[in-house]
Amino acid sequence: MLALRAGRAFDGEHSLAGPITVLIENGTIKAVERGHPDIPGAEVVDLGTATVLPGLIDTHVHLGGDGELGALERLPGYSPEQLDAVIEESLDRHLRAGVTTVRDLGDHQWSVIDQRDRHRQRVLGSGPPITSVKGHCWSMGGEVAGEEDLRRAVRERAERRVDVVKVMASGGFATPGTNVGDCQFTEHELRVVVEEAHSHGLAVTAHAHSLAAAQRAVAAGVDGIEHLTCLTDRGMQVPPDLLDALAEAEITVCHTLGRTQEPPPFVQEAWEEAGMSYAGKVSMAGLMFDHGVRTVAGTDGGIAPAKGHGVIAWSVADLVKGGVPNAAALAAATSQAARALSVSKGVLRPGWDADIIAVQGDPMRDISALRHVTTVIIGGQIVTTTLPLDRRV
Repeated sequence: MLALRAGRAFDGEHSLAGPITVLIENGTIKAVERGHPDIPGAEVVDLGTATVLPGLIDTHVHLGGDGELGALERLPGYSPEQLDAVIEESLDRHLRAGVTTVRDLGDHQWSVIDQRDRHRQRVLGSGPPITSVKGHCWSMGGEVAGEEDLRRAVRERAERRVDVVKVMASGGFATPGTNVGDCQFTEHELRVVVEEAHSHGLAVTAHAHSLAAAQRAVAAGVDGIEHLTCLTDRGMQVPPDLLDALAEAEITVCHTLGRTQEPPPFVQEAWEEAGMSYAGKVSMAGLMFDHGVRTVAGTDGGIAPAKGHGVIAWSVADLVKGGVPNAAALAAATSQAARALSVSKGVLRPGWDADIIAVQGDPMRDISALRHVTTVIIGGQIVTTTLPLDRRV
């Protein structure tokens, strides 16, 4: 048995005043207790004044992207060995940031799906996103045309045991020749994807930058939407009926916030041309949260220098910047994300997976404390720590 002593805790939903002891046995949480009781036979790890909380979940990453310019364009040219190395390095960056569960929403030719079980973290994935011919991220291998192709694509993903089906409802900034304002599929075609996926017990999340694509995705019955930038020919527009529909249908939204630097000038120019701003996306996240829209944290990590791996703390901080309370923003990367991904993680509760991190400081008071991860535990095992050995008593 492992006993973690800490100054305080965030249990995935609420702050717990300290001191706190978390007991772990056989890879699961056995108890969360106030104070530092003596536990006979337990290995005690003293985390000092740190805050313990569930391991973080990044719901939108691209593990095959190396986080440099042209990351997604390079994917098709990697050898299997090169791609494996990039994926391993990507996961290591997430691990150091306290991310114990990741969801890859676009790999190249099943590279992530085929090796999900090799890694320390829990890795979920969609495989190549379903896209139109020469549509957004077509080079990943998910091009389709027509209803039968769509059904066949979903069935293939079910056979490969994907964790979610991703469909590109709009174009994207990272694929030359596509327009973020365009709809890549009709509402009927999106409904075909949803119906086929649901018949196999799979959820569907839709990449949607344009408002029209988002509206089609909502009408088609998707379970989640990525980006949700709501672009129109008049810039970013969020009609009240869309907010109502998202909340009523309990659709999970990942705004893919979180960046550590400004994007290069050509990206900023593309955003300006499309009528998009990062500040607008941050504000929109707060607006949607206030309206009751289910919000999860995700970074789009790996696609560019401003969107590297391991930047989940910045994603959570951007939610706070947009007006989301600290506790709800932390939940977006823990309990809410776990609920959206249907994994038994994201809360400090008896019987749940013992994926736990410690951070220096109190993220309920200062969300930037999430950047200072000192210890990462996966399945009850300490996989990385900056603590000196004499902290184990």
